[in-house]
Amino acid sequence: MDQAPKAVCLLSGGLDSSTCLAVACTDRFETYALSFDYGQRHRVELDAARRVAASLGAREHLIVPVGLGLFGGSALTGDIAVPKARTAAEISGGIPITYVPARNTIFLSLALAWAEVLGSTDIFIGVNAIDYSGYPDCRPEFLEAFERVANLGTKAGVEGSGKIRIHAPLKDLSKAEIIRLAISLGVDLSLTHSCYDPDRDGRPCGACDSCLLRHKGFAEAKIADPLEYHK
Repeated sequence: MDQAPKAVCLLSGGLDSSTCLAVACTDRFETYALSFDYGQRHRVELDAARRVAASLGAREHLIVPVGLGLFGGSALTGDIAVPKARTAAEISGGIPITYVPARNTIFLSLALAWAEVLGSTDIFIGVNAIDYSGYPDCRPEFLEAFERVANLGTKAGVEGSGKIRIHAPLKDLSKAEIIRLAISLGVDLSLTHSCYDPDRDGRPCGACDSCLLRHKGFAEAKIADPLEYHK
């Protein structure tokens, strides 16, 4: 029997990345989940990532420390308030202060390094370009550009032993479609975490952009969100 190909899957513990990991498993990849402790205020997401990786049977799960908190410049890594109760127009109206400079560029670069060590040519990332927060590093053109860079700057790409592929299976899906897909693939959504500003017990705030997009997705999917929100 042929051995399953290996794939590195970025995993934050949120809805999108958890569904993306499930897609990679369904596509018969041997999955290697990669999470980052980057100084984010919502470090509780790493607990969710551990739960999801175990639940979906990832072959290995690494949590890599990356000191983005040293730079600040984002409400997720610095002493800046997380925006709350914004309208849909406000959420989609520009690049928000929760954008972490170059985050996906850094994360994909480290995923690429691990993929090279594993002998993998496949990297999965759960970005989507419909119901999202306006981050420039979630756009399809960014992923296409990174894939070109990956094939220019790796041993596999130079020697022609394999073409690096960046998989973004959720990029054209709405949040509601992602939720339905997750359920169809057996993802336990009660294990996930989406909030940017949880309370000390890890309960989501219900008012940040990420919580609001999650609310919108569950409402449009006509499915109850299994998480308990901070009142």
